[in-house]
Amino acid sequence: MSAPGSRLLVSADELAAHPEWRVFDCRHDLKNTEYGRQAYARGHIPGAVFLHLDEDLSGAKTGRNGRHPLPEVAAFAARMSACGVDAETQVVAYDNEGGIFASRLWWMLRWLGHDKVAVLDGGLAGWKRSKRALEEPVPEVAPRNFVARTRALAVDTAEVAASLDSRNMLILDARSPERFRGENETLDPVGGHIPGAVNRFYFENLDDAGCFFKPAAELRAEFAAVLEDRAPAAVIQQCGSGVTACHNLLAMEVAGLSGSKLYPGSWSEWCADPARPVAR
Repeated sequence: MSAPGSRLLVSADELAAHPEWRVFDCRHDLKNTEYGRQAYARGHIPGAVFLHLDEDLSGAKTGRNGRHPLPEVAAFAARMSACGVDAETQVVAYDNEGGIFASRLWWMLRWLGHDKVAVLDGGLAGWKRSKRALEEPVPEVAPRNFVARTRALAVDTAEVAASLDSRNMLILDARSPERFRGENETLDPVGGHIPGAVNRFYFENLDDAGCFFKPAAELRAEFAAVLEDRAPAAVIQQCGSGVTACHNLLAMEVAGLSGSKLYPGSWSEWCADPARPVAR
């Protein structure tokens, strides 16, 4: 068993054995933004605190910075403090959508220097499969002092643009193949992808049931085929708005391919400027 600080994924059994861990419910629906809050009220893993993608895991939108820009560091640190997280707190995030929203919280905490964070493998579906109960009451949480120590784990649009003609860098797009091709685009005003990007649909990180992450060795082989001879640190992860890209980033970490970075603005920020090139 690895030390708590090095965990990336935890099982329902591990989580149930550690009631002292701070658990966050990150359920969300991009087209029905009240879904997560309503689902949480109907039942959640005991002790879990709800975090909303738009309100807690994103910042203010300007129309040029994407659909889910990162929040101000001080504001997010204050939210974590109010939720009872400090440097010694083991955090576990879950959702009911294959881990895409939970992995956003996982990445954000690591971005701010907190390594004691994991994603519940299987999410709420895995918890239910283990025949464990849910509860409705909102837990009372004693505040702690979360101190943010920002790391250079993100890149901005200028860095992405500078990498377009570089054979040494790989832009990995986590969206569905259809959206990557520019087809059936319903979330952003422009369809297509960043020139030179390679598609790795985040759903391919999961088993056939779309529930649990594939074994590390299988993920490593699949990502190695995409990376070819590039180092993991040469990968820029992106998607529509910097959410599902975190799923690919987590999967690479699970596979032992550490060091890729996130483009938080992703396609929604890139396509906001008509001067930027688009590929289809």
